[in-house]
Amino acid sequence: MKLVLRWLIIAVSLFVAAWIVPGITVEGDAILTFSIMALVLGLVNAFIRPILKFMSCGLIILTLGLFVFVINAATFLLASNIAQNWLDVGFYVENFGAALLGSIVVSIVTIVLSEILIDERER
Repeated sequence: MKLVLRWLIIAVSLFVAAWIVPGITVEGDAILTFSIMALVLGLVNAFIRPILKFMSCGLIILTLGLFVFVINAATFLLASNIAQNWLDVGFYVENFGAALLGSIVVSIVTIVLSEILIDERER
């Protein structure tokens, strides 16, 4: 149940990012698009993001943690590319700037919704 709730939270945060950030567009069935994109983003964050953080730990330390924003944007852009090129899902991120803003919006909305909807004992 907790996994499904987290997946729904990510899907809602992707909707908010697409609504707020001008460089993110969605085509086709929106519910299906956000659902698949949430799954792809979750998998990219689970498997690829830790590798990127490990490989760039020197830059993360050198920039006092600000390079994590670049990693978040890169994984957001990568998830968008995987979704549209491999899975034929209409979730488009125009450029790195849109990916950076989108990843920040997704992070903020995910944190807020997780605090509201997920009980502290279940984490």
